[in-house]
Amino acid sequence: MADSSAFPESEVLPTYGRTLAPEVIRGGTASGVCAAECHCSRKPAEWDQTCWPAALWESGGSKPDMAMPLLGDLWAQSPVEDRIFCSVLLFSWAVYLWEALLAWRQRTVYKTTTHVPLELGPIMDSETFEKSRLYQLDKSAFSFWSGLYSELEGTVILLCGGIPFLWSVSGDISNRAGFGPEYETLGFFFKDAIKKFIVTQCILLPVTSLLLYIIKIGGDYFFIYAWLFTLVVSLVLVTIYADYIAPLFDKFIPLPEGELKQEIEAMAKDIDFPLTKVYVVEGSKRSSHSNAYFYGFFKNKRIVLFDTLLEDYSALNKEHSEEPGVDTQVAGGNEGGLETKAKTKSKKQGCKNEEVLAVLGHELGHWKLGHTIKNIVISQMNSFLCFFLFAVLIGRKELFAAFGFYETQPTLIGLLIIFQFIFSPYNEVLSFCLTVLSRRFEFQADAFAKKLGKAKDLYSALIKLNKDNLGFPVSDWLFSMWHYSHPPLLERLQALKETKQD
Repeated sequence: MADSSAFPESEVLPTYGRTLAPEVIRGGTASGVCAAECHCSRKPAEWDQTCWPAALWESGGSKPDMAMPLLGDLWAQSPVEDRIFCSVLLFSWAVYLWEALLAWRQRTVYKTTTHVPLELGPIMDSETFEKSRLYQLDKSAFSFWSGLYSELEGTVILLCGGIPFLWSVSGDISNRAGFGPEYETLGFFFKDAIKKFIVTQCILLPVTSLLLYIIKIGGDYFFIYAWLFTLVVSLVLVTIYADYIAPLFDKFIPLPEGELKQEIEAMAKDIDFPLTKVYVVEGSKRSSHSNAYFYGFFKNKRIVLFDTLLEDYSALNKEHSEEPGVDTQVAGGNEGGLETKAKTKSKKQGCKNEEVLAVLGHELGHWKLGHTIKNIVISQMNSFLCFFLFAVLIGRKELFAAFGFYETQPTLIGLLIIFQFIFSPYNEVLSFCLTVLSRRFEFQADAFAKKLGKAKDLYSALIKLNKDNLGFPVSDWLFSMWHYSHPPLLERLQALKETKQD
């Protein structure tokens, strides 16, 4: 039994939310019965651990922290690995609930916005607007259920010790094997998925193995060597992706000689962009989404245009052009009626040449304004910081114990725990900051296209691309602020509107 004389007479001690005066502790109560949570009939001198909270009983009569509630006491006295595990799990669910709230707000916008906004009335038909709205509703429903499943799955894996179990199973299999540790057709989807898996494994396995080896032999400064290794790998992948990896999935053909190519080369020359080649990629077999990008280092820059971006190359337009017109008769009222012939009009996909140049003016604005270099610098600074913190934390055994690794501390598991779980709060903050920066870059690139005299064409191109990509033009402000790396359509149009009218 704790010595009650250890407590001053002037203080009141907390017990399961109840307060016991010092004389009660010393056995001087008038009632002479237990005033603690168990409500037993024993006198204070006979109280034991069932009358006292475990945290106070085990403290041996030391003075408790009056400012800390019971749950705080239990949290503070729990093992470090338990606190780490609970913190990771709670933060994961906090992020999920935050994302679910944002998704609910945006879904409410999809449900309630059933008419084309006045700003888009002259340029967006109600059929396209409704198609986009229903598409986004389906996407949000799928995202909700898939997100809930992923969160529950991750929680069950963590609570049931799934990570150490899978690590043990993989080790057994490895030892027995003799070595150490949006589509057009369903067929196309599976074929593409298999190729992605093979290519990913061919890159990921050797890179991960070399990274683990560098960490193992790098000594105290291994984080510097690991960072330099990942830097080299990223630069190599950027260099070879469009020439060797992307063609495994899509067909790239040089843009034929003609007016569009001449105008692209002239615009590149005007802003000193070292263009060497222009390609068209057959992205239409994968998706109807349109895009354009450039790649390459130093004096070897190349531009890639999706065929869905080009009105003259879109497969959808070719299919429509092959369909014969449908003659219809409209009955009239005078003298036997009036006959008129009307051919059905197909909606075209893609942009005209002037609009394609405006889109490229925006993309080249990212290069001219140094956005690409800035993103690379930010990425590498973040990578270096993460590897440095990994070097600081990898020796902490309690991190491994929190996830069930009490006897061993595998480096690969350390990478998983630290980068995926321990860094998750930092990653959320960084992701938001980069999203804000990306939107700022997009507005700057639009402004650059303005300076090239492309405001009017970029205005119409953004509307067409939004239609082709089934983008919904109305967004909840909080959802877009947190998620959108590009400004919402209406905000971009508003920024271009004044110049367009002038």
